[in-house]
Amino acid sequence: MMKKFKIVPLSKDYAAKIRATGKDEFGHSVIEQLAAGLGPCRVSLKPFEKGVDTRLLISHTPFDIDNAYNQPGPVFINKEEVEAYSDVYRFPPEIKANKKSFPLSLVGYSKEQLMVFTRLVGDDDVDELIPQIFEQHTEIEYLHARNAQACCYICKIERV
Repeated sequence: MMKKFKIVPLSKDYAAKIRATGKDEFGHSVIEQLAAGLGPCRVSLKPFEKGVDTRLLISHTPFDIDNAYNQPGPVFINKEEVEAYSDVYRFPPEIKANKKSFPLSLVGYSKEQLMVFTRLVGDDDVDELIPQIFEQHTEIEYLHARNAQACCYICKIERV
């Protein structure tokens, strides 16, 4: 299989620090709750099991540069230690398969972290769409996958 992009989940180390301190990167106290929705966990990129998994709600920013597009927002991680998503050369299949719970938008950013592209995935195959976007838009340094309804960040997608 030709590697056309790489999925970047939140790291196990990042999650471990939050679990250990009970604080997110903004100093907010972590909110622990029984999963009422599917999530997903931003480390494993697997949906939560409603009423079974315990999740932690945190504020997270997926950006390196502090500018107008630096959008911190709410994300969930599993309370238990989980393995980081490892099948990184394809989009997380459990998210991709559930278009009703996970309607996706792809947002493209330049090297300067300016938003230069947005696209609703809709009925398209996200694994085919990502390489097309990278091929057609050389100004895009990386993409973020977001939930198109809730607008929350799911994962970063890098060129390979």
